[in-house]
Amino acid sequence: MTSGRLREDLAATARPRLRRARLLPHGQFERRVLGLFLVLAVVLAGTVGKLVSIQVLRGEHLALIGADQRDEFQTLPAQRGRLYDRSGEVLAASVAATSVWANPSAFRSTTAEDGTVTAPAQDVDEAVRVLTTLLGVPPETLRERLTGPGDFVWLARQLDVGVADRVAALVAAGDLAGVGTTPEPRRTYPGGSLAAQILGTTDIDGVGLGGMELWHDAQLVGQPGWQAFERSRDGAVIPSGTREVQPPVPGIDVVLTLDRQLQYTAERVAQETVEATGAVGASIVVLEVGTGEVLAMASAPTVDLNDRAALEEDLLRNRAVTDNFEPGSVQKAITAAAAIEEGVVAPDTVLEVADSLAVGSKVFTDAHEHPTEEWTFAEVIERSSNVGTIMVAQELGDERLADWLARFGYGRPTELGFPGEARGQVRPVEEWWGTSLPTVAIGQGVSVTLVQAANAYATIANDGVAVRPHLVRGTVGPDGVLQPVAESSGHRVISAETAQQVRAMLTAVVDGDHGTGARAAVTGHAVAGKTGTARKPRTDGRGYAGTYIASFVGMAPADDPELVVAVMVDEPTPIYGGLVAAPVFSQVMEEALRRQHVESALAGPSLETALRDAEIARRRAERAAAEAAAAAAVGPVQDALE
Repeated sequence: MTSGRLREDLAATARPRLRRARLLPHGQFERRVLGLFLVLAVVLAGTVGKLVSIQVLRGEHLALIGADQRDEFQTLPAQRGRLYDRSGEVLAASVAATSVWANPSAFRSTTAEDGTVTAPAQDVDEAVRVLTTLLGVPPETLRERLTGPGDFVWLARQLDVGVADRVAALVAAGDLAGVGTTPEPRRTYPGGSLAAQILGTTDIDGVGLGGMELWHDAQLVGQPGWQAFERSRDGAVIPSGTREVQPPVPGIDVVLTLDRQLQYTAERVAQETVEATGAVGASIVVLEVGTGEVLAMASAPTVDLNDRAALEEDLLRNRAVTDNFEPGSVQKAITAAAAIEEGVVAPDTVLEVADSLAVGSKVFTDAHEHPTEEWTFAEVIERSSNVGTIMVAQELGDERLADWLARFGYGRPTELGFPGEARGQVRPVEEWWGTSLPTVAIGQGVSVTLVQAANAYATIANDGVAVRPHLVRGTVGPDGVLQPVAESSGHRVISAETAQQVRAMLTAVVDGDHGTGARAAVTGHAVAGKTGTARKPRTDGRGYAGTYIASFVGMAPADDPELVVAVMVDEPTPIYGGLVAAPVFSQVMEEALRRQHVESALAGPSLETALRDAEIARRRAERAAAEAAAAAAVGPVQDALE
């Protein structure tokens, strides 16, 4: 082996030399480091910016979104004030009830940003199956509510507490997620239909819709409270979550002037009258003389306030204050008072009265034919003579008659304050024509509400002093003390002497030999009042229809009246006030006098009392027979019959 070959072998087996790293060109390393730093800086800035956006710029907004998803806020309705009658009997109250609600989001699946799908917290089909039986809500209705948008929906309102407790038990056991209950009082009316048109009603949320419920809603409603708590995704309350409660403030109770028992009697008699005569409606008002307190105000037909499905506007109409009607001969007492007060005539003034009288192009007649006779003005009113009344009204004149109607409250509301109270209708005197005076004098061509008619007669009963009628005695606050309403001072309309003279004439209408109101008599008490039978105006044009209003307004005891009862029957058969409305007056007045503990001035086992009652009974029987015969044979009827 040569030395050259040896050197080559040694070179091949020698330790390899290390390769030296190639250095980056000048500045490239620094640029790479700087680039990496910039990337990290951008990432950091983005992260910080996102945090600033989330926690600072959008923090409040996102917090609200989170709170909206987690927090629950519910209004706690206040206990609505009660409505009482004059003696403290409950007419309307709110009772404990519970409503059931649901969180529809608990019945929806959710999808996360990464595409993960989370099943609903509660199966809809199972919830519908369970709740349909418990709540009595149709399955399709429940399904629609549970699968709807939003995070809150009512499933059933104002249920009996026992039903809601069963729902709450299922929720507590974990068998019904996404469902909850909350207290919500239910308005109830212990008397059902009793005083329905006066009390009115509320909607499902406790807001007054009519009658006293609307009129005094601001007092009754109270101040709602609230509660706030946290709930999980499935709608369950988080026990450890925050909870705040602001208790509601109960409403104020309102005490009415109504006498519950008398109201019941008036409504019963009104309904019986409607059924017996085929009338479309009837109304009765009972006023306490001197105070103006409404002891009863009945309208028939009526409706059970607890049956929401049956609440029709027409059945809730308080006819006594909303309906105008032409009073017919009931008006003659006002015409008489005006004429006596003006000195035109006195009760004993003698008039030569025929059975017909031509005024302009119209001939007015009395209800029954009779020869021309001399009657005192008292007898004119007793017989309800149209001709005699018109003769006196002609002496009084248009201006003075119109003025006296206004003084008695015609053409304006009584200030009772009841929602929807009508004002009646009296045409301005400058618009009267040739036959207006005689027509208005006998109660046609002028309209009033029943409460206006009752108030006008109460003025006569109160020795000529008018007192504003009212339905509220006072209010009762949290202290339980009655705060009475301010009393009306009243104002004089006619003199006490005139009022007494008119009452004496109206007494003869009931117990006189020729009176038209014999059926209004009340055993043991002298009664003063007036019958009315008037044609109803056409609703489709001028003139009168072939239907009638029968009425009677009166007072007792006649010599010193304490009560006034007004009756109106709409389209009865027979049509006469003396035959239809007067007996209603008798029944209601008898109960009213008993309820007010008015002792009979004629009471006692005296021969005079027995003879008087027997004579009244005889006259009532004779007149009933005559009126029944007249009703059976009635043909064309005059504008005002009695």
